[in-house]
Amino acid sequence: MATGAALTGDELPLAAFFLLFGLFTITVGYPHPAFGHVSFDRVAQVASLLMLGPVDAAVINGLASLLWPLHRLRAGRTLREVLTASLHNAGLMSLMVLIGGLLYVRLGGPVPLVALDWRTAGLIALLALVMQAINELGMRVYVSLRGMDPARMFSAFQTMIEIGSVPAAVLVAIVFARMEMTVIAILLFVLSLGMLALKEFADMRQRLEALVEERTRELQEKTLELERQAIRDKLTGLFNRRHADAFVDAQLELAGRLGRPLAVILADVDHFKHINDSHSHAVGDAVLERLSRLLESHCRETDMVARYGGEEFLLCFPATDGPAAARIGEAIRAAVAALDWSDLAPLLRVTLSVGVAASARGMDRAGVLGTADANLYRAKRSGRDRVVA
Repeated sequence: MATGAALTGDELPLAAFFLLFGLFTITVGYPHPAFGHVSFDRVAQVASLLMLGPVDAAVINGLASLLWPLHRLRAGRTLREVLTASLHNAGLMSLMVLIGGLLYVRLGGPVPLVALDWRTAGLIALLALVMQAINELGMRVYVSLRGMDPARMFSAFQTMIEIGSVPAAVLVAIVFARMEMTVIAILLFVLSLGMLALKEFADMRQRLEALVEERTRELQEKTLELERQAIRDKLTGLFNRRHADAFVDAQLELAGRLGRPLAVILADVDHFKHINDSHSHAVGDAVLERLSRLLESHCRETDMVARYGGEEFLLCFPATDGPAAARIGEAIRAAVAALDWSDLAPLLRVTLSVGVAASARGMDRAGVLGTADANLYRAKRSGRDRVVA
């Protein structure tokens, strides 16, 4: 059983070649979309294993994986980060080559490989599957320890490259064993061109995927913004009348089905035309914006606040009866009346008239809002700045 536990003098140049070849196959790789580096080092790993045996191949490829991350020091990475990556890569690659190679040799796989028959092809296929399984398991453990999602590590294109590297490695091993140096050089040249072409294809593919992802994200953001604009008032950011009507309809249906109360408030800014005429429409807009934030501050997350008209606001309170809604309306009215508005315009005073209504069994939106509107009209006729329930 040729495990390749000791290199002979004739094998040292071959070992040096596979070390350099391993570094080259790692270098011509490309960044993984989620984490890490995808390379063609499986070619060097399997070829060196089939030429020198699993022990020597594990040492050679482990050393290549240990040395390659050192270039990151020039990119400003810390020594600790680089050493961690080096040790992780070297340990995983050595273990993968050693376990897969020992199984291959144990089952009778020839080292060095000089010819290929069906039995040997089957053993090499088993070797490739074992190495791939160890690599996937090691990476999943590593990314899990870093708190990342292991599912994001899977890449069909990466797996195809790693599995497809095995036939290339078999070809390299047989050519090294049986052909002249000229043929070996031509083979390595063609393989190198193929790796570089695949690297360019992978880079282009990732750029396209990133562009598609960015465009998809922009489209989703625009869609969400359009949906938000469809239900929101542009000036105040509150819900608009269309959404408010749909919300009240849904809550009335739910209240009737569950037998729970529902109350609404219609609030109107007193003398709003006078504010616009006396202090400008810009001041009027600022009043509406500030009122919107104040109304929201008096509501729960389950409540709804909408700009129902020019200076009219609708508030809907699920699971709330009339007296409770009247108390909320009075708190809002008092807060508005007590607020200092002089920073918007000298001598500016803002008050609200508030109409409150509670739903009754069988009452629809027109009925409950009609009651609230009638109470609001009564508040206006009674002198404004008051709540009528």
